Amino acid sequence: MAAASVLALSACGGSAELAAGGAEPDSVGGTRVVVDVEGTEVEVPEAPRRVVTLSEPTLDGVLALGLEPIGTVTGRGQATVPAYLQDVAGDLPVLGSVAQPNFEAIGAAGPDLILVDGTSVNNNPDVIAALREIAPVVYTGYAGGDWRLNFGLTAEALGKEDQAEEIIADYDERAAAIAAELEPEYGDKTFSIVRWQGGGAATILQELPPGAALEDLGLARPPSQDMRGRGHSNPVSLENLEEIDADYMFFGTLGGSSVDNPQAGGSADVEEAESALQTAVETPGFSQLKAYQEGNIIPVDGSAWTSTGGPLLMTRIIEDVREELLR
Repeated sequence: MAAASVLALSACGGSAELAAGGAEPDSVGGTRVVVDVEGTEVEVPEAPRRVVTLSEPTLDGVLALGLEPIGTVTGRGQATVPAYLQDVAGDLPVLGSVAQPNFEAIGAAGPDLILVDGTSVNNNPDVIAALREIAPVVYTGYAGGDWRLNFGLTAEALGKEDQAEEIIADYDERAAAIAAELEPEYGDKTFSIVRWQGGGAATILQELPPGAALEDLGLARPPSQDMRGRGHSNPVSLENLEEIDADYMFFGTLGGSSVDNPQAGGSADVEEAESALQTAVETPGFSQLKAYQEGNIIPVDGSAWTSTGGPLLMTRIIEDVREELLR
């Protein structure tokens, strides 16, 4: 059955067989049981030492806890680890993309724990079954789920629950302090988060970390974005371009890439957002938007602002907001 599962996944970019002579896990101590987000009991090492992360949120969470995984996947729509984590992640081995984990490379790495969530394998039973033939797999959260719960399960799988609680408390304290600074000038303004991709726009709704960060800062969204949605982002047709408008607009891109084709476009940094903005301005109706006419469009790093992650991402976003609005 395990072989059949792996064979069925060969179209996802992994090999049908694990590499021979892969590294052997060297966990310390015994084991313990973690209940993942789906209620599955998973026996994990007492002290995991060879952790593989297969999504932005799990990589973010592991790094936030001061640990370094032995391997990870590329960021959404990118050919490298998530751009916003590159300074922290360094030269971590890349074991496939967020949409296509490389099973052969993962097996060869010899993990003793694999962390996944709905932003990566998307609860594909065949993928998870194949990964569990390599090492224990903890499914930490759903796509669009609460980043705190995802981070909490990541920490529990690593035996770092107390440290995670401190990190979340520090974030909440910092967000509250920034919210107090912003309220006098921006308490009655609206803020849009836009991902410009392939000549069109998509909005980031409340459930993704950037939306949650603005909510934590007490910043209101325009009516068309003041809701939860399904999926990574909400496409907006050019005929309804007014739906992306607000008093202020945080504007990002992931180049021309997509989660399934990270090689198709450029980078995700602020410079790339500025380039995408020049293209957007040429789109009929864009220059009529209030945010554009009042000079309130703020180019941002799309790998952080139009994707997903954990506490490092959340902290990055609230600090970006403070820097841009209180400069």
